[in-house]
Amino acid sequence: MDNLIFSLNATAPVFIMMLLGLAFKKIGWIDDSFADKMNKFVYMVPLPVLVFEDLATVDFSQVWDLKFLLYCFGATLISIIIAVAASFFCRDRSMQGEFIQASYRSSSALLGIAFIQNIYGESGLAPLMILGSVPLYNVMAVVILSVFGPEKHRMGKGLIRKTLAGIITNPTVLGIAAGFLWSALRLPMPPILEKTVANVSAVATPLGLMAMGATFDIRKAFARVRPAIGVTLLKLVGFAALFLPVAVMLGFRREELVASLVMLGSATTVSCFVMAKNMGHEGILTSSVVMLTTMVSAFTLTGWLYILRSLALI
Repeated sequence: MDNLIFSLNATAPVFIMMLLGLAFKKIGWIDDSFADKMNKFVYMVPLPVLVFEDLATVDFSQVWDLKFLLYCFGATLISIIIAVAASFFCRDRSMQGEFIQASYRSSSALLGIAFIQNIYGESGLAPLMILGSVPLYNVMAVVILSVFGPEKHRMGKGLIRKTLAGIITNPTVLGIAAGFLWSALRLPMPPILEKTVANVSAVATPLGLMAMGATFDIRKAFARVRPAIGVTLLKLVGFAALFLPVAVMLGFRREELVASLVMLGSATTVSCFVMAKNMGHEGILTSSVVMLTTMVSAFTLTGWLYILRSLALI
């Protein structure tokens, strides 16, 4: 019972914030336009500030873990390969690109930090997990959506340059880089700056979770039921079942395992839909997966945390 209570204490506050966002939209306090702006604001400002704060105020040598970084990169890469192989079971080949992208891309930045903060009071190794997975997410999303799907995009120099520029200018990646640099140079954090950074970063998690909840539409979740269920099972159960034991065998515990769990088994990020639509895909499967994984992950993440807690791994 103690392990179940621990798991619920970790997951329930996160999803309650999302339910608040959904409730506020229902009563008219948040509309689609406002929710989109909230998402963009969190992505551009408080989330990068949050990862910067966590890295800038600690010893660089204590934060850096090359083995964990390589594990995150390797698990992400193999997950993509598995998703590509699974996509060939789709009867409608025009959905392959959406199937693959929605299978491997997680809400790792927002949910990863939210869960680890909720359990341990700080983001821990979430920034390293983001660094090991998010750039690969973005690169492969462009490649996959170009190669698979209704409209084929040529992988020319222009597209490659655009992809690289998108990675380099990603706000979260910039926040991580700035935090590492600040820590490596051992720069002081004046009280005025420290308080300002803390105030800005404090709104990232609650505002982002409410914005995510406000964008939820249960009707879209059932638009493409069969392939969406397949992606949801792969996203929330399959990858975690495959790679969490590997993480344990590598000696990862506590924050490392929670970060790994979120990377492998959290809901598909909303940005998948935006990218799919912008690259000529229908977007219905992606939106269905985003909605289903967001709804079901409340139960699967609680279950995974319960298992890890019961095994005394977190």
